[in-house]
Amino acid sequence: MEINKDVNITQTNSINQVRYGCAIGAIYSVSSIPGAMPIVNCGPGCADKQYTGLAFYNGFQGGGYSGGAVSPSSNAGENEVVFGGENRLRELIKSSLKIMDAELFVVLTGCIGEIVGDDVGAVVGEFQKKGAPVVYAETGGFKGNNFIGHELVTKAIIDQYVGEYDGEKEKGVVNVWSLLPYQNTFWRGDLTEIKRVLEGAGLKVNILFGPESKGVIEWRNIPKAQFNLVLSPWLGLDTAKHLENKYEQPFLHISTVPIGAKETSAFLRKVVDFSGIDKQKSEDFIKDEEKNYYYYLEHFSDFYAEYWWGLPAKYAVVGDSAYNLALNKFLVNQLGLIPAKQIITENPPEQYRRAIASEYSKLAEDVSADVDFAEDGYVIGQLLRQTDFGHKPPIIFGTTWERDTAKELKGAIIEVGFPASYEVVLSRTYIGYKGALNLLEKIYTTAISASA
Repeated sequence: MEINKDVNITQTNSINQVRYGCAIGAIYSVSSIPGAMPIVNCGPGCADKQYTGLAFYNGFQGGGYSGGAVSPSSNAGENEVVFGGENRLRELIKSSLKIMDAELFVVLTGCIGEIVGDDVGAVVGEFQKKGAPVVYAETGGFKGNNFIGHELVTKAIIDQYVGEYDGEKEKGVVNVWSLLPYQNTFWRGDLTEIKRVLEGAGLKVNILFGPESKGVIEWRNIPKAQFNLVLSPWLGLDTAKHLENKYEQPFLHISTVPIGAKETSAFLRKVVDFSGIDKQKSEDFIKDEEKNYYYYLEHFSDFYAEYWWGLPAKYAVVGDSAYNLALNKFLVNQLGLIPAKQIITENPPEQYRRAIASEYSKLAEDVSADVDFAEDGYVIGQLLRQTDFGHKPPIIFGTTWERDTAKELKGAIIEVGFPASYEVVLSRTYIGYKGALNLLEKIYTTAISASA
């Protein structure tokens, strides 16, 4: 095991207790676009494992219209390894176009096809020349995890399907690049809340993924937007930079996903300032939302003031950087809790780690925290066990993998990331104004239940 103390990067030669999918897990980036259908050129177990991990034992989200057992697959075997899989893929695409009802088909490649040298681009190109709505992305597992695969897919759709555009931009229209569908257990509810608050502030929103997206037509309209919003520590930045080069479309990067009134109101004001739209609508919206939010918080304060002796004081967050940073800012600034250990698990690219770590130095005016980058479950367990949580039982915001460690520490566990196998998630959100209230209910119901 090697520990790089400069930015607290803990590296091992193997990973125990996986916390993300491989690049072909971007199947679920495709299936989260209404009207889009993934086609996978891979072995028979690859797509199934992505479904089991990302869509089932992670909030039991379900595969929906085009995920799970629906996604067409070449199921590459020995014959394809020896002789190549191009003919099989060609027949699969042809059959999928005939049988499956979709507006856009996205071919994703697995390790087998890429290792044996299948020319997927040439095969897909045959159908593209005939006007078929098919694109491809090379997502072999050795390319990286599903975060990397996600941006390979977004750029493939932009380049091969959306295409060129030199028309006018529409003021007040924004494309949102934020949480990773399915990897983030609560992505459906979270993206719904992001769209709700941005529209409440007066913007028109291409949310691009999930139930609030208009689907493929929104992707066609990407070049017409005034700007792109990257709402995450790093995911989406490559896509936004690509769009800036391709369409001369500016982008705004806000690293912290907002939770609670303070962060959400500040977030909306930044976006509105950047867009240059009239501020009156956004200020009226913020006023109404804050009035509603603090009404509930006022009544919650009775519990918080009287039950303090049974509530945790220190906490740890284990999970993807987007939720990790967002939770820390909320827990410190809204609840006054003390950060004890922060562990980021999605293996963000090296060039972003220093910027991510710097965000933890300014959680509040007088509060900072160190952050560790670690993927291995054994290492993460050791880091938590070595943490000083004081004399009270801690509360750990983590995953199913942290449940046993939380029991050892006599603490409470709230599953907020992949895998979340003890949560059934439909439309729940933990961000924005509404999500923060859900989060408060979850935190303190869990805390007082654990002490019973």
